Amino acid sequence: MRVAARRCRIRPMREDDIPQVLEIERQSFPRIWPQTLYQRELKNKMARYLVAYEPLDEDACAEKTAGEAWLRRGVGGLLRRFFGSPPQPPHERILGLVGLWYAIGEAHIVTIAVRQEHRRQGIGELLLVLALEAALEAGQNEVTLEYRISSHAARSLYEKYGFRRVGVRPRYYSDNQEDAVLMTTPPLRSPEFRQLLAQRIADQRARWGDDYPLAGREAPLAEATPPG
Repeated sequence: MRVAARRCRIRPMREDDIPQVLEIERQSFPRIWPQTLYQRELKNKMARYLVAYEPLDEDACAEKTAGEAWLRRGVGGLLRRFFGSPPQPPHERILGLVGLWYAIGEAHIVTIAVRQEHRRQGIGELLLVLALEAALEAGQNEVTLEYRISSHAARSLYEKYGFRRVGVRPRYYSDNQEDAVLMTTPPLRSPEFRQLLAQRIADQRARWGDDYPLAGREAPLAEATPPG
């Protein structure tokens, strides 16, 4: 059953997001990164990770903690003496994530995934838009990625944002030996791409309205401006 996100926001990924991020990865990929690798990645100055999330209201938080009430009573109280207090429940629900690695002039999208019950709501596209903006702000010249050759939905989305096929990596995915298609954008600062991105950003703002998410800051990202 799909659940509509009530209030979608974007911010940089934090270490306390890792458990929820791993949940999403289990739903999305046959092999997931270990927690320790994400901990290192968050300290990597050549990487950028963003998460889409929705704040949980007090009722939702109470529901998430109801199952842990036993820790305050009986045997649970005794266990707590030995093992300490349980971790506090999250006040935000992570809906999706995108990760980029920066190289000399090139940003590579290493992961993009959305929680299963929140797919087909535009969250993946929103994360892609903000990843492209982040690459522009980081001074990168182009963005690359790969996708499973059987994923026609991924191909359509990436082509919508100007990505073009530049190669194939045979048997790239270890779970089924499926080929990966390698794609890249045109030069990010070319007039054609800036005009395309400006239109896509306008589409996203129209879709999300006043709730258009922020990318890890207190003010909206600078809008891409079509060449004059």
